Amino acid sequence: MATYPETDALGANLLSVALIGPDERSRMAVADALLGCTSGVPRQLPFYPEIDQVSKLIDLNFDVMIIDLDSDPEAALDLVEAMCADSPATVMLYSSVADSELMIRCMRAGAREFLSLPFAPSTVAEAMVRASVRRTAIRNPTPKRPDGKLHVFFGAKGGSGVTTLASNFAISLARESGKKALLIDMDLPFGDVALGLGLTASYSVADALQNHNRLDGNFLSRLLVKHESGLSVLTAPGKVVRVQLTTDAVNKLLAVARQDFEYVVIDTGSRLDLTATGLFEADAVIYLVTQVGLTELRNSNRIISEFFAADFPKLEIVLNRYMPASLGIDEEHITKALTRRAQWKIPDENGTVRKLQNTATPLVLEETNIARVIRQMARTACGLVAEPEKKKRIIGLF
Repeated sequence: MATYPETDALGANLLSVALIGPDERSRMAVADALLGCTSGVPRQLPFYPEIDQVSKLIDLNFDVMIIDLDSDPEAALDLVEAMCADSPATVMLYSSVADSELMIRCMRAGAREFLSLPFAPSTVAEAMVRASVRRTAIRNPTPKRPDGKLHVFFGAKGGSGVTTLASNFAISLARESGKKALLIDMDLPFGDVALGLGLTASYSVADALQNHNRLDGNFLSRLLVKHESGLSVLTAPGKVVRVQLTTDAVNKLLAVARQDFEYVVIDTGSRLDLTATGLFEADAVIYLVTQVGLTELRNSNRIISEFFAADFPKLEIVLNRYMPASLGIDEEHITKALTRRAQWKIPDENGTVRKLQNTATPLVLEETNIARVIRQMARTACGLVAEPEKKKRIIGLF
């Protein structure tokens, strides 16, 4: 038998709530906290339903299910996972133990809120407001907007400077466009984006990929950290994590990210195993980062011949740490080796780069030749005209 949302005195829809758990004392604490919230009288279940009973519980169409974690954590997590797989309800867990590892397990199971006992006065009320907003979004979905633009940085060889360029490009893109931009560190297992930007993250791209079946915009937003420039970042794990980068997982992450952000920038390091994923779709812009050296140019030639022979998807070559006639290789020979001209040349200012990297200061926030080129890359990517060059002041002339 299905239930229907109750209405308050003003006719507004109330959230239907189920409280689930064997411990009556903690259940009543939640029920008391719900008083005055945007919910009707909660239905209480003094036990954990068996997995084969979950479908009947889902058929009751509760808007919110709030589950006791402490009585039996494993049973509670199994229940959460089963419900989140088939129900649009907002699932919350409550516990008197603040365990970060357990919180991560709850999130991976699909829970959207973790409520800590004893409750602060506003904790449950704020969680119910979020549940109400989510219910409205599910019932009245907003029209899908065009996917955000995808920019992928790929290195011809390890140590080419992909992370530095991708990070600074993404920051500049967010600043120059004034729109939402996301940087994803896909250079597993040793991605350095967080280190280079001075960020500390609780979650990582591993959490997104391992939970791609339940990944959506709300889930993704909880995994991100914000750089002071306004750029959102999904970092690589802070420790070695075994993550299988399946095509389905990568493509789901890209789809969700591109729906929520106007610009998505990916640091892939030099991972050739990602070329079969949506990272290399026709509408992506690939920045092949290389240096002027025999091995780098040889690798670049092989990559271009294998993956970009038909100029598909769009490819832009970036010569990093560029010095004219480096190692006796002039521009004509570089073009011949690459089979096409390089669009961007990042000057060699190694001392400046090292100094800024050691302080986690983005290059594009300083006035250097490198910063000017990267800013121009970003302005071109978002359709802006070239940044005017500053005229040199000549003392004594008017």
